[in-house]
Amino acid sequence: MKKPLRGLNSPVFLASFAVVFLVAFAGNLLVGNATQSQWYESVKPSLTPPNYVFPIAWSILFILIAFSLYFAWTSANAVERKSVSLLFTANFLLNIAWSGFYFTLRNPTLALIDLIALWVSILALIKLLLPINKKSAYLLVPYLLWVSFAGVLNYLTIVGK
Repeated sequence: MKKPLRGLNSPVFLASFAVVFLVAFAGNLLVGNATQSQWYESVKPSLTPPNYVFPIAWSILFILIAFSLYFAWTSANAVERKSVSLLFTANFLLNIAWSGFYFTLRNPTLALIDLIALWVSILALIKLLLPINKKSAYLLVPYLLWVSFAGVLNYLTIVGK
C-alpha cells in the first residue's frame, strides 16, 4: 500500500492552507471597510492597537492555524479526524461569525457571545490536539491569547471606553 504524501507539498498541507485562507477571506469580507467607519471610531476602546496591526496579527495567526490543522490531520487516526474536523469547522464558523456580528451587524453584545464560544472552541481544540500532536496544540496558543485580547476589546466596546 502506498504511503500518503506528507510534507509541505502534500495535498493535505495545501488543503489546510486553502481552508484557512477561505476562512480569513470570508471574515475579511464581513469586516469590509468597517474599521474606517464612523461607528467603529466611536466605539473602539482607547486600548485598541492601530488598524495596521490587525491584518499583520491575523495573517500570522492564520498561518499558525493552518499548520496546526495540517499537523493534526496528518497525525490523527480515522476516529480522531472526525473530532478534528468537527472542532475546526465549528471554530472557523465562529471566527467568521464574529466579524459579521461585530462589523456587519454592529452588534458587539452578540459578537461577545460568539467570541466566548470561539474562545471555548480554541481551548477545546487545544485539549483535543494535545494527545494527537502537541505541536498542533501549541500552535493554537497565540490564537487563544489574541482572541482573549479581542474579548477584552469587545467587552470594552459594550461597557464604554
